[in-house]
Amino acid sequence: MSKTNTPNSSAKDVLGSMPDTSSASYADRSPILTAFDHFASKVTRWAGSPVAFCLALACVLVWAAAGPVFSFSEYWQLVINTGTTIVTFLMVFLIQQSQNKDSVALHLKLNELLAASKSASNRMIGIEDLDEEQLREVANFYDQLATQARAQKACKEIHSIDEEVTQALNRE
Repeated sequence: MSKTNTPNSSAKDVLGSMPDTSSASYADRSPILTAFDHFASKVTRWAGSPVAFCLALACVLVWAAAGPVFSFSEYWQLVINTGTTIVTFLMVFLIQQSQNKDSVALHLKLNELLAASKSASNRMIGIEDLDEEQLREVANFYDQLATQARAQKACKEIHSIDEEVTQALNRE
């Protein structure tokens, strides 16, 4: 994904896909991208409906019933192969757009919960933008925290990633 970074501004998404959840550029959208987003949302909702499934099933049944008429020829097979390939190819992009939007919305909701909670660490806001190694380090911290809680049988104590920082500072 290509982004341009300017000083004192958030990363602006050049390609028009979903922005990082740590940026405010989600609201800065062109009418074309907004229209595509609405179209993708409607199509993916419809594609997951019983009506869409029944329509797809009817197409397959009509195709199968037409097999004897076309002597199960290569042309007959080509029709279903081409049709399903085209539909699949286009649906991948529409579903990905909707998935990206849902992911951004979920991260924003989680960020709000973290920001609103006094016992949660604000360091976790935007954590999805860390690289894989950094995420592994955070996951290891929480694994250690879970092990510590089980060993102490302290299921109701509140712990945060900020404790590790405080402990590290106290060790120095």
